[in-house]
Amino acid sequence: MARLEFTVEGSQGDAYHVLFERDGSNLNVFCDCKAGLNGLYCKHRFALMDGDVSRLLSDNATDVSRLPKLIAGTDVEAAIADYREAEAAHERANKALKSAKKKLAKAMHR
Repeated sequence: MARLEFTVEGSQGDAYHVLFERDGSNLNVFCDCKAGLNGLYCKHRFALMDGDVSRLLSDNATDVSRLPKLIAGTDVEAAIADYREAEAAHERANKALKSAKKKLAKAMHR
């Protein structure tokens, strides 16, 4: 079983512990923040998976570079890909909406 543990600073200055634990092709990622404990979106886990060490309190920033290998081949990897695809589609939709609003505003002021 492979494990990586981190301590990160929350937005209110609290310290949270994030644990990545892989057993075979299963990856569990835990955070003891309120969202993480309730199985919700936890920005601490996502930040680490994105390689963001700006809120890292523990002295193991180099371990963050090991996360992609730990994640590879797991259901979490597939879920991350789906998430990133949806996020990109959301960004494209927001741009299209802003453009349509501008076009509508111009059409109403001729």
